[in-house]
Amino acid sequence: MTSSKTCFKCNKTLPLTEFYKHSGMGDGYIGKCKECNKADVRANRLKNVDKYRAYDLERAKHPDRAKAAYEITKRWRTEDKRRMKCHNAVSRAVRKGEITRQPCCICGSEKSLAHHESYDHPLDVVWYCQPHHKARHKEMVLQDIDP
Repeated sequence: MTSSKTCFKCNKTLPLTEFYKHSGMGDGYIGKCKECNKADVRANRLKNVDKYRAYDLERAKHPDRAKAAYEITKRWRTEDKRRMKCHNAVSRAVRKGEITRQPCCICGSEKSLAHHESYDHPLDVVWYCQPHHKARHKEMVLQDIDP
């Protein structure tokens, strides 16, 4: 048995760990490497964005997924009570006009979310779009910072 395979898409010879398993294939692995496969999936999803958004919305309504989302939200709220207090404080301040929603500080997107670097300062926020907000939280986890 060989320990490598050539991707039919990029023509690179890579170890089998770089290919997804597939029982229907002769050698047990898909003929396209993981990176090419991921690129194709991303491109297809972008090409059919409306179809996938509708699918994702319907899928989220399934009882098991709705229950899981509820449990995740419940756990998130109880893990650190300061989070909800800060989120509510920002919500009230925006509604009252005490603070103004700003565009994302990185890309300038108007669809932005308030990010707390520290939950000890409820109205001290940085505005990020969803992707940059997620990236910032990932950075904080890597740096082991507790907001």
